[in-house]
Amino acid sequence: MSGSSGVSRGARLSRAWSLVERFALAPASPAPLAALRIGLAAVLLVQAALIAPAFLELYGRQGILQGPLREAFGRLALPGIGWMADRLAPLGIDEASVLVGTGALYVLSLIALLCGLWTRAAALLSWSTHRMLMVTADTTLYGADLFANIFLFYLIWVPAGATLSLDRWRRARDPGRAPVVPTSAARLGLRVVQLHLCIAYLASGLEKARGASWWNGEAIWRSLMLPEYRQLDFSWLAWHPFIAQAAGWTVLGVEIGYAFLIWPRLTRRAVIVATALLHLGIAAFMGLGVFGALMPVFTLAAFGVPADARAPSPSRPATRTDLPVPGG
Repeated sequence: MSGSSGVSRGARLSRAWSLVERFALAPASPAPLAALRIGLAAVLLVQAALIAPAFLELYGRQGILQGPLREAFGRLALPGIGWMADRLAPLGIDEASVLVGTGALYVLSLIALLCGLWTRAAALLSWSTHRMLMVTADTTLYGADLFANIFLFYLIWVPAGATLSLDRWRRARDPGRAPVVPTSAARLGLRVVQLHLCIAYLASGLEKARGASWWNGEAIWRSLMLPEYRQLDFSWLAWHPFIAQAAGWTVLGVEIGYAFLIWPRLTRRAVIVATALLHLGIAAFMGLGVFGALMPVFTLAAFGVPADARAPSPSRPATRTDLPVPGG
């Protein structure tokens, strides 16, 4: 009896491991990671163009927030532009030159990342310069900057340049005909991105649900009416509070439901559309354009771009890697 139970337990463990291996390591197309690379780089380039006119005021020691105040209010104890300027000063390089050089490297690395040229090196340079700029002006940070930096870090390690890139064009003799080879690394990288998004949305939704403001509509009212976010006059909501309340419930439903409903194919498209509408609403009604563009890019790349390996042809039998993978 004990022998048979041991065999049964071993079979269950083997089956469980097989499911985990298939979920995390079954070869996948790198197309979703390429879409993530292109979308993230494009949004950050637009953001860079928007802040370029005020670049020195935002990041310089003599800008809007003076050096001593910036250091006093700083939250990230990591090297920033000021730290680098202090160390280059003995060489006759002033802070303005360091700022301009860092900004130029950041933009050039994003262009290379967008095109998929030396993709991993471009991702590393984009991430490091973005991190340095974040540290320098960390009092201006919000969710979009943090998410962007995290996903730039992921792009250093995942095969995001394996397709839709100049790297592929350089390596393949005939990029138009050479098939894109599915790999386990692409699947693992995609799963990391997908799980990160699910955890982030679920944590955000549960945190909102703990208080009463998202249930009674107060959070929606404050978001629309606070001077720093107000884009339109929504004072009429005071006479129709049920609209703000319904909007709060919708936000909770989208964020909490994301982690559970994004995986089944039956509900995935609806969740992608709902998430995009949520963030486009944030961009339109709160003025957070970069955040409103960035989050739909992440969801669309991670869950909207097919990642399954090529379907088997009639002339060859299906193999393990040809089978559909949950959430692929």
